[in-house]
Amino acid sequence: MTTTHPSARRNAAHRALRRLPLRAAAALTVLVCLFPVYWMMSTALKPSRDIQSYDPRLIPQEWTLDHFRRAVQADGFGLFWRNSILVTLSAVLLALFVALGAAYAVARLRWRGRRQFMLAVFIAQMAPWESLIIPVYIISRDTGMLDQLPTLTLIYFMITLPFTVVVLRGFIAGIPPELEEAAQVDGCSRVGAFRRVAFPLLAPGLMATSLFGFITAWNEFTYANFLIIKQQDSRTLPVWLSSFQSTFGTDWGATMAAATLFALPALIVFLALQRHVTSGLASGGVKG
Repeated sequence: MTTTHPSARRNAAHRALRRLPLRAAAALTVLVCLFPVYWMMSTALKPSRDIQSYDPRLIPQEWTLDHFRRAVQADGFGLFWRNSILVTLSAVLLALFVALGAAYAVARLRWRGRRQFMLAVFIAQMAPWESLIIPVYIISRDTGMLDQLPTLTLIYFMITLPFTVVVLRGFIAGIPPELEEAAQVDGCSRVGAFRRVAFPLLAPGLMATSLFGFITAWNEFTYANFLIIKQQDSRTLPVWLSSFQSTFGTDWGATMAAATLFALPALIVFLALQRHVTSGLASGGVKG
């Protein structure tokens, strides 16, 4: 039977003590970030008389699903879900397809203007997209593209494309080019070597970029609200959430229930892909 040396125990205790402030800060950060989510879900489960009570409670004394029933039975619930899923998935897949080619060209090929191209991508990533809403609206109006879901798809594609290019470029640069060169020696073309060797190794990077692109497009409200004006059937879920407001006030219970249902898909996808997302961002941010 082995015994632990007293000095080793003291060192372990000192390390644990030094880590205590970091752990406390991490726990506080998690608590602050999760509290609004908890309050949203608890409000959705409270009876209406308790939501605007002068004595709010952290834990509801009574629970109800009436707000969720009203949210699901609201006009356009299923239609707006379909619109959001269609627009979001189309934009993310299109951004992945285009960004994969651009990232590979920047990471693997040597051509004039490569650095200037990446600088332009970084500038596009930093630009506030809300500042472009007026010119985008004018262009959409003049080209007859208002009130159409393909317009939102193209806009979300442009919003998510710079981030996708940056992350995938770093991830591709982290894959040793010798692997593809060996496949080319064995008879593969450049495209075949990338498809058989490099592409399977890009799974974490693809998951990371697709998840963040999904969240960005899924939560976008401004463009969906300003570009879909007349065709109510073409609206998406973020705009649908505002339908619980009226001149008589806001139905907070139904609003919180609808917001909870709206947040669930992104939350489930993030929890399922969390490990791959972390490794993908680490590889894409350090390499290249």
